[in-house]
Order: sequence, then structure tokens, then C-alpha cells
Amino acid sequence: MKFVSTQFAFFLSQGETRRDIGTVVRYVAFLAVVIAMYSVIFHFLMAMEGQNHSWITGVYWTLTVMSTLGFGDITFTSDLGRAFSSFVLLTGILLLLVLLPFIFIRFFYAPWLEARVQQRAPRRVPSDATGHIVLCSWDPIAPELARRLRLHQVPWFVLEPDPVRASQMHVDGIPVVAGAVDDEATYRAVRAEHAAMVVANLDDPTNTNITLTVRDVAPDVPIVAIATDEDSVDVLELSGATHVLPLRRQLGEQLATRVNAGHAHCHIIGRFHDLLIGEFPVHNTPFRGRSIRDTGLRHATGVSIVGVWERGRLQPAHADAVLTDSSVPIVVGTREQIDALDELILIYDANFNAVLVIGGGRVGRAAASALKQEGISVHLVEKRPEMAPRLEGVADAFFIGDAADRTILEKAGIHAAPSVLLTTHDDGVNIYLSVYCRRLNPELRIVSRITHERNIAAVVRAGADLVLSYAALGAEAITAILKERELVLLGAGFELFRIQVPPSLVGRSLGRSEIGARTGASIIAIQAPDRFIANPAADLELRADMELIAVANAEQREALLAQFS
Repeated sequence: MKFVSTQFAFFLSQGETRRDIGTVVRYVAFLAVVIAMYSVIFHFLMAMEGQNHSWITGVYWTLTVMSTLGFGDITFTSDLGRAFSSFVLLTGILLLLVLLPFIFIRFFYAPWLEARVQQRAPRRVPSDATGHIVLCSWDPIAPELARRLRLHQVPWFVLEPDPVRASQMHVDGIPVVAGAVDDEATYRAVRAEHAAMVVANLDDPTNTNITLTVRDVAPDVPIVAIATDEDSVDVLELSGATHVLPLRRQLGEQLATRVNAGHAHCHIIGRFHDLLIGEFPVHNTPFRGRSIRDTGLRHATGVSIVGVWERGRLQPAHADAVLTDSSVPIVVGTREQIDALDELILIYDANFNAVLVIGGGRVGRAAASALKQEGISVHLVEKRPEMAPRLEGVADAFFIGDAADRTILEKAGIHAAPSVLLTTHDDGVNIYLSVYCRRLNPELRIVSRITHERNIAAVVRAGADLVLSYAALGAEAITAILKERELVLLGAGFELFRIQVPPSLVGRSLGRSEIGARTGASIIAIQAPDRFIANPAADLELRADMELIAVANAEQREALLAQFS
């Protein structure tokens, strides 16, 4: 009974609900007037036929006829009385059997069910919640970030202002709290003052409002704000955001580091302690056709190959794996070792033609600017004519037209370009253009942006050599801030992570552990209490006080935990 009373109390507290109940009450009052009027007419018609009945009997007759029950115990004998009975019957079908159920369901039962659904969504976090992450929206970044937080065993909650959607998310197993993102009460309900971080991941004006609201409730909690527009960075910082992430600009810059242009060289994609993580193309170098062991790179330069990109898929760096013309090894080493690798491959695969950037939005312009700063020539293709003023000076040349038009791509230099960047915000367009560009130039290195993680496999099948996800960049950037480490974006769902040496591997050498062979994860370094070991040797003995630093995707990480924990 207490539960039912709570449901009705919440139901009646809604302003729209009170208006709906008013509609039901007015209809019931109208129905009562009609029944009373018919009862009076019944009484007088019966008197004309010489029959005497009480007023209660008149109401009884009216209800039985309107409801089509028609017991037949009271009937008229005159034509006028029978005509009146027919009229009462027809209006009863309309008023009682059609309109009354509709009005009851539409204005009472359906709102009550909706109120019950709304109440199912939690409106606060547990009273002992602490060290959790508060996400202000379930956007494309949130699912990927949630997956990483689960792996790191960090609790998290997402805010949803729509109670119905919040209830559905709750049913789907998402830790959701129903509440407005611009209401101080919401952040008190999620214990923002005890949170490890609040992530403002909506549009720039809303994120500014969120930041100011959270600061009133929790002055010291770290706030990470996503900035859509570059001009909003300063505003968000002034509002109180601890970290502001202009993700579209960062995505463009990350895409720019993955192209092949000019002389062959190692592209630096991340840093971990004193280690640099980079990629270099095998295309037109003496390494194609050789196994990783036969390249002799570790002996010649000191770098270690920890993985190999093959047409958008990161493969484990097995010593016997043969490098092909399309291979892009991931290497780890110090600054000096990376420089030695650059000197070794500098004379190969020289192509000084312009890199082709398709898409003149924020990501495309950021990528073009980053390439220009590196002295790389850029040609940009943009479909929308109104974007032309924003493209002035961003690229060496820009072409207004549809990239699906072969003439436009040929004018932009698709056949001679060393690389193409697909930066449109539409995943379907990028998948289509991957197929098209690969067909026009099979030797081209295609680097594509993807918004939703679910489309990574499709764009790889379409022909992209490397895929960088907007969602993965946002999740990795926030995770790096949370873990106080450098941003390392490997691409295609791969990430850098730490794991304590499992008890089953203590006392074994790294080589005998068979981590790479059994899980596909690559160990790039080991953190011991007294030192950081980069590029650990295969004969290094693992101890319980060591941490493994590995590169893996979610499946490989889960396999590592499942097999060795």
C-alpha cells in the first residue's frame, strides 16, 4: 500500500497530470448530466403510457440501455418510447463504450503508467558513493568511456533529464540518474563533491552552464568539458572547467600524424614515461617481404616492434610475422632510438605530392593546418560552397565539389597523392569514400575518421589503412586525465594499459609467459618499484611487485585477465 500511495503521490504531483485528471472529471460530469436527463425523459414517457416508475428505476433503465445490457424487464409499448430507447442506445454506445474508455486510457491510465515508468529510474546515487565519474550525457563518447572505466574498476553514473529515457537506460543496465543537468539538486543527488570527476559532454553553452552549476555544489571536483568550438575553450576555462578538450581539433591533429608524405619516417603517436610510441610505413622500404626477426631493427636501432597494422587491423608482433608492402609496424623506443630509425628509412618511399583531405569541417581544417605546419602540401575537398571563406589559407589548394565525383578527386590529385584523410562527420560517407579512393589509387594510404565505434570494422573492410574514432579519442583523453598519464591514441579500439603481474606468471621469464601468443597483447614496458624497464628482454624474470604495460584491445585485455589471473 505504501508503494501504491507513493506512485499516486508522484503521479498527482505533475502539473500535466492534474490537467488530464480535470479532463476526465469534466467528461464524467457531462456523462452524469446526460444520464440524469435521459432518466427524466424516461419518467415522463412512461407516465404518458400509464406506467409509473420511481426515479431510481429511471436511472437503472438508462444505464442498462446505454451500456447495451438491455435486461428487458422494463420496456416501452409506444413508438415514441421505442424511438427514445433506440436513441439512448446509440448515444450510450458512443459515450460509454467508445469515448469513456478512450478518455480514461488517454488522460488517466497512460499518464499513470508513464509516471510509474519515470519513478523506476534512480534519482540519486548510493549514499556511500565516492570516487565515481559523473557523465552528463550518453553521447557517442560515453559507451566507450564506460567500457574503459569498467576495466579500470571505476564506478560511474550518467545523467539523463528525460525520466522515460532514464527508465529505459536503467532497465538496460546503465547506471543512470534521472535529473536536469543544470540543476544543483541533481549534482547533490549524485554526490558530485565526492566524485573523482564530472564530464560535461554536451554542447558548449550547456557545458558552460554545467560547469558553473557544479562549481557551486562541488568547488574542488575536477571537471572535464568537451569543447565543440575552438572559441569556447577560454569560456569553459573561465567558467571553472579543470580540463577542456577541443576533441575535433585534436582528432584532426591525430589524423595528420598518420599520413605518409615526403620521406619515410616514424610518426610519433604517443609517449609513456621516457618511451616514444610511433609508426612507420614498410611501403617501398627494404623491410617488405622480411619477417620481424629478419629486419634486425632492435639490433640496429634499439626500437622494438610491438604490433603491426595490416589494412586497419593491428596484428601481434610475432618474430616470424612477414611484413608486406601495406604493413605499418608500431615501434617503441627512446628519442635517440626513434631518431636512429628515421635515419635508416629516410631515403625510402619519397612522395612529395600533396596529401588529400576530404571534408572541410573542424576536423578537416585542423588536420590540414597540422600538415601545413609540418611543411606538407595539402589539397582539400569540400562539398559545401558556403565553407569556401573558411578554407582560405588552410590548404595549398581547395576544391569545392562532391568527393564522390571522380573529376573533383582527379583535379585534387588523387592518383599522385601519398595519403588521403577522410574527415567528414558522416560514417557512411567515409565508408563509401574508402572504397572509392582505394579503387582509384590502390597504393594510397587511407586514414579515416569514425564517430561511432560500431563502424570501425566496416570502414576497415572498405579499404581504410587506419581508423581513428572520435569516441575512442574522447574516452582515451578522459582516461588519461583520470590516470594522470599522457594521451596515447593507437586507433581501432587499441589502448595502453597497466596490469599487475598475475600470480601465475611470477617467477617466469617474459618470453615463457606466452602472453603475446595466447592473448595477442603486446608488452612494451615493465614498471618495477626501483626502475622503469623499456623494451623488456624476453629473459626478464617477472616478479609480483612489477606492473606490465601492454598494448591491447578490449578482447585481448579480457583474454589476458581471464587466462592469467
